[in-house]
Amino acid sequence: MKVPQLPENPIFRTIAEAAGELKFPAYVIGGYVRDLALERPSKDIDVVCVGDGIQLAQLVGRKLPGKPRVTVFKNFGTAMLPTPEVELEFVGARKESYRSESRKPEVAAGTLEEDLARRDFTINALGISLNPADFGALVDRYDGMGDLQRKTIRTPLDPDITFSDDPLRMMRAVRFATQLNFDIEPDTFDAIARNKDRIKIVSQERITDELNKIIKAAKPSYGFKLLFQTGLLQLIFPKMALLHGVEKVGTHAHKDNFYHTLQVLDNVVAAGGDLWLRWAAILHDIAKPATKRYDPRVGWTFHGHEDKGARWVPQIFTDLKLPLGEEMRMVQKLVRLHLRPIALVKEVVTDSAVRRLLFEAGDDIDRLMLLCRADITSKDHNRVQRYLRNFEVVEQKLREVEEKDHLRNFKPVITGEIIMETFGLKPSRQVGELKEAVLEAILDGKIRNELEEAFAFLLQQGKAKGLPPGHLYTHQ
Repeated sequence: MKVPQLPENPIFRTIAEAAGELKFPAYVIGGYVRDLALERPSKDIDVVCVGDGIQLAQLVGRKLPGKPRVTVFKNFGTAMLPTPEVELEFVGARKESYRSESRKPEVAAGTLEEDLARRDFTINALGISLNPADFGALVDRYDGMGDLQRKTIRTPLDPDITFSDDPLRMMRAVRFATQLNFDIEPDTFDAIARNKDRIKIVSQERITDELNKIIKAAKPSYGFKLLFQTGLLQLIFPKMALLHGVEKVGTHAHKDNFYHTLQVLDNVVAAGGDLWLRWAAILHDIAKPATKRYDPRVGWTFHGHEDKGARWVPQIFTDLKLPLGEEMRMVQKLVRLHLRPIALVKEVVTDSAVRRLLFEAGDDIDRLMLLCRADITSKDHNRVQRYLRNFEVVEQKLREVEEKDHLRNFKPVITGEIIMETFGLKPSRQVGELKEAVLEAILDGKIRNELEEAFAFLLQQGKAKGLPPGHLYTHQ
């Protein structure tokens, strides 16, 4: 692996000049250097100086064209300086000490060596000098370059101290391993397992932020396996950990729903699914452990797991501090409906069944179909291919019915207000029953969703219930 070289950007010389004037030795440190070595794009540059980082940032700002505004965070001793190409953060070198009940350190000015020692992993403890004597020279006190070469996540110091001091670093170890497709070095891995209970002092927001970064990776299943193997998953997301394992009665065994879920998640990623579709993949079978039953005639069943799982979604989102708006409602809908398209594969596809699916899925029908394709997993390749061919029949039928009936987000022309006005009713169960009868007739194809036809049907239904119209609704 080549030693990272600073790109040809005058900003580095400007920082070096300002640092020289202030007599503050300065270095580019951390993720930017790591990404240079890995030849990955990066726009966030951390500059550490042995001195006052805020003072250095302000002088650099005055030297740059246009004198960009420096944002100072006095409590943290940092300053941000945006430029058109990159975002710069300046901080003075520091050392840290921790109390057992908090992951917030007590910070004091330190040397470069002390600053590098406090970094989470060796690959993030790399630096490049911005000093005239050795401008551009690599600083690598902990063999971070060797760990990049070996594709290894390792802590600079004793991993038990590193993780006990700041337990979020355990999540970060899994996240970096997942994003970079690296291994966690054995002593570091074992220390995560030993210190896993310390994760309880970390805020849920920080944990979920790392979890989402794992989920956004190219192969998130790897991260979830690491979380499970270290014992972290059982603490941060116990419902998902409960999917793990296989029960057997005689010759009847169900598949391991944990590994099935991870396969579905990877399939969704491969198909281009966004974060929330990935969450739908994670949660689609979440209620299987709670609905698992053994039937001697058919083996293991999970009846109703889709409905129970959908009911669980709001609480899971609340517990994980995920947003409770449209994203949550979409995930809930996909969990509830995820068996429906697959059920259509197994039976004759009627227009009525397709209409109902289109009506219930609305604008999320394409996401639902992507999730359902991803859910077709088996070690038997021929079986998967057969299912996918049948699935194409369902998708073709969906296109045909949608073209003809335009059922995405359709609303029945007969509203509750029309029903109440027609029969002189107040809001009641009868109004709901009549509204449902009209909707069912439209979905079954008995009537079209047109006012005259639907209104005539409504009058028939009212008559059957002994409800003569109080005064006819003027529908023309």
